[in-house]
Amino acid sequence: MDEDEARERLKARLAELDAQDRAGEDARAPVTLQQDSVGRLSRMDAMQGQAMALATKARHDAERLRIAAALERLAESEWGWCLTCGDEIAEGRLRHDPSVGTCVTCASGG
Repeated sequence: MDEDEARERLKARLAELDAQDRAGEDARAPVTLQQDSVGRLSRMDAMQGQAMALATKARHDAERLRIAAALERLAESEWGWCLTCGDEIAEGRLRHDPSVGTCVTCASGG
């Protein structure tokens, strides 16, 4: 994968994350207590749904940080090289996720 393709894929993924977060805004909203119309179990379900939506948002934020770091490495011509050992990251690994910053050996703790 060349740098231009990686850059385009990373930017496209950012757009996907933004769209998913916009779609999930209502699910992350505070759950209000409506004792007259919503039972306790329904409120608990709503709170669980909210917690899952907040966890999804947190994962998206972490992925955004990885993508931003990868875009910065692309700008500095350092993309595709392991941040830990300095070796080249395998083509297949970069094709799977262009935001990775480590080779398989370093990612697995070896």
